[in-house]
Amino acid sequence: MAETNEVLRLEKVSKRYNVGTPVEVEVLHDIDLSVQRGEFVAVIGPSGSGKSTLLNIIGLLDRPTRGKLYVEGHETSRLGDDAITRLRGHSIGFVFQYHYLISAFTALENVMMPLLAERGFPNDTMRARAHTLLDQLGLARWENNLANNMSGGQQQRVAIARALAMNPAIILADEPTGNLDTKSADQVFEMMREVNRRNGTTFLLVTHNLDIAQRCDRVVEVIDGRVREGKVAA
Repeated sequence: MAETNEVLRLEKVSKRYNVGTPVEVEVLHDIDLSVQRGEFVAVIGPSGSGKSTLLNIIGLLDRPTRGKLYVEGHETSRLGDDAITRLRGHSIGFVFQYHYLISAFTALENVMMPLLAERGFPNDTMRARAHTLLDQLGLARWENNLANNMSGGQQQRVAIARALAMNPAIILADEPTGNLDTKSADQVFEMMREVNRRNGTTFLLVTHNLDIAQRCDRVVEVIDGRVREGKVAA
């Protein structure tokens, strides 16, 4: 496969629900979108605009009704479920509004979870990888703390480290600062930006925070199931 600097490409992607019924509805309409390696892209738009559906399709959690989706050059429409799962596990990391950590596990153990899912049992290489990621995110001192004994901002940074465990090409972050106070939200955002700059990891960040959107490389706005690009008004 030829090398490409394009991590993500959508060609005329549409999504319909209840196909063939009287309540059939199309929520995404012929979306074209390209994201290059190393970009930090904000996705904005009102509730009900189709952002969540778009993110689910990009994250290989749902399939488009029409159109093509390429992830690191792989055209996904003909891939079976097992191949989709492998591609998602290796190429895409997820950070959500709520961290979804396992409260009875330490920060280190939570970061190791994607590696355990891939390889089945813990080893020193996994522990070293988790330690390095937590150190990069300023959490080495807390790596043996239980998740429920950490602040909201610390927990979200653990979630970012977990998303990076498999060294994915792109992180999909869905309102990752939405549950945080202003100071913690700013810290978490700057941590993601630092990961982007240091590692070249691509980020696609869904946010309602226009201040954060302004600090991204590019803004994609979703309105009524269609996308347009531009900068957020100051």
